Amino acid sequence: MSKQVSIIISTYNQPKWLEKVLWGYHIQSFGNFELIVADDGSGEQTRALISQIKPLLNYELKHVWHPDDGFQKTKILNKAILASAADYLIFSDGDCIPRKDFVETHINQRAEGRFLSGGYFKLSMETSQMIQKKDIFSQNCFDLNWLKNKGLKNSIKNLKLIKNKFALSIMNTITSTKPTWNGHNSSGWKKDILAANGFDERMQYGGEDRELGERLENAKIRGKQIRYKAICLHLDHARGYVNQKSWEINEEIRKSTRNQKITFSPFGVEK
Repeated sequence: MSKQVSIIISTYNQPKWLEKVLWGYHIQSFGNFELIVADDGSGEQTRALISQIKPLLNYELKHVWHPDDGFQKTKILNKAILASAADYLIFSDGDCIPRKDFVETHINQRAEGRFLSGGYFKLSMETSQMIQKKDIFSQNCFDLNWLKNKGLKNSIKNLKLIKNKFALSIMNTITSTKPTWNGHNSSGWKKDILAANGFDERMQYGGEDRELGERLENAKIRGKQIRYKAICLHLDHARGYVNQKSWEINEEIRKSTRNQKITFSPFGVEK
């Protein structure tokens, strides 16, 4: 049977977090997918993890890698797009554990002429480290009471994890947050992404994901909000790749994309 969806997960030298994420996809309610690890130059520990865990998973796992050359997420994502087999693509990160209905939600919400925009539920480093394989399999790590016992503080953001689907549907409708292409939780049709020529490889960290969404919007591929439906837990980590120069360069590219209504990047999948 051909795969209905290809899931592309970016990673860089976070094998402990990546392992938790891969187990999260092992227990998905929708299983007709392949998963591609888009590896931005990780070392041997990540390669060893993938070799060890691959025979244990109930889905096809691919590893797309290039040598470490600093933050080059856009380049490895484009390589993963070319390696994908399905017509529909879900993008997330190797530090985001998906809830068991994550893939099913993306599949059920997809529509022609749209891309889907999800969010994440951010955890502290302490809680991130506490989550074990058994907590992912039981889905305890998505339970508010369980998380509060692990130190989660009260916040309006905790509403993302309530179990009332009707209330969550209303929240998706009334939220003032604009649907954008978020690298940790977005999806779209492969043909639309290729028509935009994928990610702009001039861009390093800072809005590089959203720029693709802005080109899709310019091409009349509209974003659809699913931030309260497709849930993933974001595991904490350091961000040594953040720098002001990249932000400034990326903002100029994004400004040009918006002002000139650009739909195709000449710096993407096809050069």
